[in-house]
Amino acid sequence: MSRALRTRRFTRPAVAATALTALALAGCSASAEGDGTTEITFLTTNDAPNPETADALVEAFEAEHPDVKVTVEIRPGGTEGDNLVKTRLSTGEMADVFFYNSGSLLQALNPDSTLVDLSDQEWVGSLTEEFLPVVSTDNGMYGAPLGASFAGGVVYNKPVYEKLGLEVPQTWDEFMANNATIAAEGDGVAPVIQTYGETWTSQLFVLGDFANVTAVDPEWADQYTAHQRSYAEEPALLGFQHQQEVAEAGYFNEDFPSATFPDGARMVAEGEGAHYPMLSNVIQTILQNTPDAVNDIGFFALPAQDAENTQATIWQPNALYVPRSTEGAELEAAKEFVAFANSEAGCDIQNELLPPAGPYAGTCEVLDTAPPMLDDIQAYFDEGRAANALEFLSPVKGPNLEKVTVEVGSGIKTAEEAAEFYDQDVENQARQLGLEGW
Repeated sequence: MSRALRTRRFTRPAVAATALTALALAGCSASAEGDGTTEITFLTTNDAPNPETADALVEAFEAEHPDVKVTVEIRPGGTEGDNLVKTRLSTGEMADVFFYNSGSLLQALNPDSTLVDLSDQEWVGSLTEEFLPVVSTDNGMYGAPLGASFAGGVVYNKPVYEKLGLEVPQTWDEFMANNATIAAEGDGVAPVIQTYGETWTSQLFVLGDFANVTAVDPEWADQYTAHQRSYAEEPALLGFQHQQEVAEAGYFNEDFPSATFPDGARMVAEGEGAHYPMLSNVIQTILQNTPDAVNDIGFFALPAQDAENTQATIWQPNALYVPRSTEGAELEAAKEFVAFANSEAGCDIQNELLPPAGPYAGTCEVLDTAPPMLDDIQAYFDEGRAANALEFLSPVKGPNLEKVTVEVGSGIKTAEEAAEFYDQDVENQARQLGLEGW
């Protein structure tokens, strides 16, 4: 067993885990015991609350399926975790069910050869049209969602808008006009929050704009993967240009070079800043740190140049998969476990431990008690104005995007310089992936 992998049973205060003897060899599918019990393994990631969610799902599943025992295995995230998944799949030692990314990272696992096609399962009919393609190939459907989707756009403070008589902008010019009003009449409120103390947060002007790129050029992602589109030209260039425009107008909070993500969440919650270009799962931080402000938070898509192209960019949830190395009784038990995660009982656990920051992609439903911001996001789905983020459509992403967006926001690079640099940055990755045209 890899030293990076841990086999463990978790205990939650509200749901006591039953005792279970660990498998003699973690990572290998267990066999049916002499007493008729089938043992399977479930691999998840080490970032909270995924271990706690896995434990709760196992506890509830075993209560309904006393003839099945599930051992939870924990892997690291990031590159180390990706390499572990690929290694275990290639050696036939993958856990019977595992939690992993959807989209382009899934495609890198060669799912037609390594995963079990789940397209005949009952829950498949509930999958949204946005989620289905990010867990599928032309030959099969391989993943069941665990957790909800979330959006990238602008999280905003509704009391600030109400006080200044502002309306949600539908175009970029309207957004900038709102910023000008906030700067002039907001009594010190920062029009736009940036938090470069954590550099990943600088990317939203670009990444959150991708649905607008898709609206203008529906073939952009495919042609980008084929090296026929670039960020140095419109419409993709506009994300960099918009970030530069806001920075040059002086609309950022004064401490933007050092402020962190929790700082940004607090600022928008308390009305110290009006707009925070961010992923909608920031609401989970607000729920934890400033819960009294949850009802004051709204969401809108980063506006495009034209209102007809303004769409919300959506990040789809990760999913549960079953490897082809799982067979026989273990395969049937694995499919039952995946189905349970998408049952009413499984959805209750998801709502409790994975608070949604957007619509679910399958059988689960957002509770009436969810933050009002989720209604704003759902409206984009209902109106057909939502599209997947680029990472679900193309494997091409350079490692230095957050570096160059910090430089644009800090006035070090122009939008055009940053876009040209980023186009060069992605070339090495595309070549490593062996993509045609690079």
